Amino acid sequence: MSTIERSHLEIIRAIDRYGSVTAAAESLYVTQPALSHSIRKLEELLGLRIWTREGRHLRLTQGGEHLLSVANRLLPQLERAELQLQQYAEGERGTLRIGMECHPCYQWLLKIAAPFLKAWPDTDLDVIQKFQFGGIDALYGYDIDILVTPDPLKKQGLLFVPVFDYEQVLVVGKDHRLKTAKHAEPEQLSEETLVTYPVSIDRLDVFSRFLTPAGVVPKRHKLIETTDIILQMVECGRGVAALPRWLVVEQQSRFEIFPVRLGKKGVDKQIFLGFRKSDSNVDYIDAFVEMARSGKSLTERR
Repeated sequence: MSTIERSHLEIIRAIDRYGSVTAAAESLYVTQPALSHSIRKLEELLGLRIWTREGRHLRLTQGGEHLLSVANRLLPQLERAELQLQQYAEGERGTLRIGMECHPCYQWLLKIAAPFLKAWPDTDLDVIQKFQFGGIDALYGYDIDILVTPDPLKKQGLLFVPVFDYEQVLVVGKDHRLKTAKHAEPEQLSEETLVTYPVSIDRLDVFSRFLTPAGVVPKRHKLIETTDIILQMVECGRGVAALPRWLVVEQQSRFEIFPVRLGKKGVDKQIFLGFRKSDSNVDYIDAFVEMARSGKSLTERR
């Protein structure tokens, strides 16, 4: 019976990642002939072709594609386990890696990070701000340990815990006609430049829960990734934005901006922390989640 070894998974991942046997051999610190020999031995063990050659390049067969998916799933877990064991051996607890799917939540995260690092001196904190990355895949792939997201998904093996509530509001500048309005109606944005983070429209609440149900589109939709630049644009009358009320209130000491409720009832939201069920008993992950949950609610409607 054939046995797939870790080295086989590393080979198939390296060839897929670097595109050639030569480049893969360099990344694995082996010679090209040695790697080619390992490929032939692997195919002999499995009794099937893993690659077919197209010129200088190798193309995965159906069996090769399946083996690659196994490699991409298992190798990160092994590498993560080795790193954590090394940290234990050195007297450290490990590194808590947090992925962000919520642009403005970075400011909130900073408030949790300081007391967490103080309470857990042997645990490091790493924040991944790739806002357009696939957070669910990152959790499954062990690239992150916690996902901060406003859009939880029910997936096998994952848990999502709500940690705070907030209100999404329209943000306008000092000279805007809606500055003193009790609330905004969707039609009032039809002649506005709406500034948002670079997120797909179906994940923007100002569209999915306010504009789209009313059949309204803004005159212009401008994408900006940085919160400060968005607020500067709004302050200068170059557009309006939709942001958490708590963030707007905090930034009013820096920018002359004003929150306006979206519709009569407003748009209420929650932020969730997602993590793997298998990590639910990891002490520093539990501690971080509890610190986040015990923080002040952000539903203030000032």
